[in-house]
Amino acid sequence: MQLGDARAGKLADNITGFGRALRRAGVRMDSARIALAKQAALLVGLDSKSDLSAAMEAVMVSREQDRLVFRELFDAYFRDPEVAHKLLSQLLPGTHGRAESSKRRPRVREALSPQKAFGQAQPRPQDQKVDFDAAMTASDLQRLKHADFNALSASEYQLVERLAREIALPVPSVPSRRTRPGVTGAQLHWPGVMHHAARTGGELLRLPRLQQREQPLPLLVLVDVSGSMERYVRLLLAFLHAATREHRRRDVFAFGTRLTDLTPAFRLADTDAMLGAASAAIEDFASGTRLGESLRQLREQHARRLVGRRTLVLVISDGLDTGEPAELAQELAWLRRRSRRLLWLNPLLRFDNYAPTARGAAVLHAQAHAMLAVHNLSRLQDLAASLGELMKR
Repeated sequence: MQLGDARAGKLADNITGFGRALRRAGVRMDSARIALAKQAALLVGLDSKSDLSAAMEAVMVSREQDRLVFRELFDAYFRDPEVAHKLLSQLLPGTHGRAESSKRRPRVREALSPQKAFGQAQPRPQDQKVDFDAAMTASDLQRLKHADFNALSASEYQLVERLAREIALPVPSVPSRRTRPGVTGAQLHWPGVMHHAARTGGELLRLPRLQQREQPLPLLVLVDVSGSMERYVRLLLAFLHAATREHRRRDVFAFGTRLTDLTPAFRLADTDAMLGAASAAIEDFASGTRLGESLRQLREQHARRLVGRRTLVLVISDGLDTGEPAELAQELAWLRRRSRRLLWLNPLLRFDNYAPTARGAAVLHAQAHAMLAVHNLSRLQDLAASLGELMKR
């Protein structure tokens, strides 16, 4: 069987266009996977649409969260050859109405939305009209502020990531042992007293005092980079990098099946450069979660990162741990004893009736001082106030 001449708009060219649509929907796609999809179509044939979809899905999709996007986009793309030809030209006719389009996932809607490429001709008059997206309005920004990061389209995700970099996260401060000259304090600043007395002929007209310095708590961040957290990791890393830019003492680790030190990447001034360095450093991205083993590596290799009992620890995870609960409980108990507060930032709190029933989630819930939500921009803005309230308890 031959796939046909691409110049005539046959299946080979449609598969290539379908791969481009998947890439626009946020699915990892390259020319090698598209070539494998064409080979899969040759092997299974075109007699059964379900067989063709399963074969192409097996070679084009590698992440579980992309499977529903692939199936929905496949049904919309290969529903009609004429529709597929128009989609390949990046024009989406409204033959199925707004009601059906509104039911699609945001990533699928964006992949099927009209996009004018460089040098592309204008649509023919007989093509149906397409409503282009208007500029971002106040209502759109308000919607994105409360939208779950996992439900955003590719363009919305990029916009929300830029907005997240502007959110401040002032880490609570505590009095340190060091002092500085000030107007209040229990002890006199004798060098200052003598200096002012020398300027007034020996008269003690001013008595400078020593007051304690205020310094932000040392920060330790543990970020889950498993497959279920993939849509949250990049955005939360960008948020933490920009929000704690002036923080002198911050240590960041990523954990999946192993522990990865991201502190050198966080020393980079540019957030995009930090994301690139972090991506290169993480070898177990989108894998499983073994928080207990990762915490054991932290205790054995990086225990000095914990500054006495002053360190504020943020564990960013959904709690879907695949390790042994006993080991996780032991390591979390050690971490709790060595820190001032152990806070669990859980994206699954986006569900109203969420309960930490998974084994790892139950252990985290028992050991953490508090559990906070970080699944949208609104929750990130409330995070600073929540940290301040928790430190007062």
